[in-house]
Amino acid sequence: MRKFLFLLLATLLLLLFIMLPPGTLSLATLQKYHARLALWHAERPALVMSAFFLGYFLISALSVPGTRIMTLMGGALFGLIEGTALVATAAASGATVAMLLSRYFLHDWVQTRFSTTMAKLNQGLKSNITHYLFALRLVPVLPFSIINLAMGLTPISAARFAIITLLGLLPSIVLYISTGRQLSQIESLRDILSPGILLLFALIGLLPLVSHWLIKQMSKAN
Repeated sequence: MRKFLFLLLATLLLLLFIMLPPGTLSLATLQKYHARLALWHAERPALVMSAFFLGYFLISALSVPGTRIMTLMGGALFGLIEGTALVATAAASGATVAMLLSRYFLHDWVQTRFSTTMAKLNQGLKSNITHYLFALRLVPVLPFSIINLAMGLTPISAARFAIITLLGLLPSIVLYISTGRQLSQIESLRDILSPGILLLFALIGLLPLVSHWLIKQMSKAN
């Protein structure tokens, strides 16, 4: 019964996502409706923040595409501190729920669907599960949702999974939040070439390389 209810909820959310007009979760939409969303936030900050958190949480928990645009939106609406706090907690809690759903409801399906991925993960998990999960979060060699589902088949505790996920995602979240703040101020195409935005895009591109280097240094130290 519980599996049926989960599948029903996931199906409804997926149908809602499919029925959305093309480009709904896009940078263009963020630019178009930023002023209206900012006004709503000014009038009802608690309600808007709660709705944003719930939306991000559901997208993360049910593995629906759109987290990057939502992160940019968080930066545009809430700024660096509030935006980072909202996105980080929603992403970590949603990922943890996805991991637990995989462990208790979708174990057999995940094992069959991602057998190749699980074989690769099991090799890395033999050394240090905490370090390996942190590396996967810091350097996104696998999609966010697949990591959540695959980790449900491991013995890692929910608390440890949530903490490591939060810490590993934090650098990229801060960068995307900062980029969202800048993008909300763009008024023409020339603004895209401003030094601040170009620097943020460069940092986003360099993040996987820097993260990979840091992980190699950590491995040598251990």
